[in-house]
Amino acid sequence: MRTVKIVAASAIMAAVLYGCSSKSEAQAPPAPAVTVATPLVQDVQDWDEFTGRFEATQSVEVRARVGGYIQGVHFRDGDYVRRGQLLFTLDPRPAQAALAAARAQLAQAQAQLTLARAESERAETLLASQAISQAEADTRRGALQTAEAAIAAANANVRARQLDVEFTRVTAPISGRVSDRRVDAGNLVAGGSSAADVLTTVVSSAPIHFVFDGSEAVLLKYQRQARRGAAPIEVRLQDESDYSRSGTLDFTDNAVDTASGVVRLRAVIANADGFLKPGMFGQARLAGAGSYQAMLVPDAAIATDQARRIVYVVANDGSVSPRPVQTGPLVDGLRVVRAGLRPDDRVIINGVQRIQQPGMKVQATNGRIQPVAREDQAPVTTPAPASTATFANSAG
Repeated sequence: MRTVKIVAASAIMAAVLYGCSSKSEAQAPPAPAVTVATPLVQDVQDWDEFTGRFEATQSVEVRARVGGYIQGVHFRDGDYVRRGQLLFTLDPRPAQAALAAARAQLAQAQAQLTLARAESERAETLLASQAISQAEADTRRGALQTAEAAIAAANANVRARQLDVEFTRVTAPISGRVSDRRVDAGNLVAGGSSAADVLTTVVSSAPIHFVFDGSEAVLLKYQRQARRGAAPIEVRLQDESDYSRSGTLDFTDNAVDTASGVVRLRAVIANADGFLKPGMFGQARLAGAGSYQAMLVPDAAIATDQARRIVYVVANDGSVSPRPVQTGPLVDGLRVVRAGLRPDDRVIINGVQRIQQPGMKVQATNGRIQPVAREDQAPVTTPAPASTATFANSAG
């Protein structure tokens, strides 16, 4: 009887243990589902990105070279004008009167020269016959030279007054887009100096400069690359997502600013349609080193482990392991991985947030990494400061 009770108790205990084990197995969560893919391998070109401003290659404040009353305005505000085109006319009558007076002075000087020449010739004849003294002959010879100098001065005065008459016609000093008129007809303006009244401004439109600041590292880099030709540059405006405008880096300043550690750089951009205006902001990228073969993964596949960047790699048995990587710039919406991955590694590209700890098992589904179309990318609006910039081909 005792034996029967022991057997019954053992059976009950086994049943209880079996029930608990089944319940525990039923409550175990399934392995999380993730999507994996091997890195996309392709040739990429690194770019350094900068923010800058467009500037005109030529900009002129139009001032009159003589003072006077504005008689006429001969352009419409915002017109494209060509060099030498008439912009303003000043009342020419005062300048014409001064020219007439200068010509009269010239005629007077010519009459005095004729008289002095005749007296000098007469003195030479009388001196030969010793009818006059040498001193008197020298006096008449000096009077002739004075009259000749007076002729030269009168001619110079006539030319100056002729210029004053010409300067009553204010023409465009360069070809470009003219601003609005700052004075209307009938106003009296000062002229002839840097403090003269500004009548309008003219800025050239094609080509146009793009000016930006770069660090000393950028300066060293592109000075060395300049030995192999001008560095190409691509520019987009703040409302554009595509770098559709191209040019070349043509100037670097002759000194690095010791206060900020940056140097001014300049590129020349074609602007045949005149769409780019001086003062506009733009985002530029300069080509770094030559193209190279790189591995690319989605930016969402990269996680942060303290100061490291990591990706999760799935082994054949479904176990997950973190892999520290060295990252580069974004290319076609994908992040360049410079080191830390092999081309055959299966990287988790979807479901990274489900990974709780290294070594856990996952249910991996094969996917594919594809480039993102450039027009689908959002414009970059927060570039790093120039003095501490991390450049696209050196950033992680």
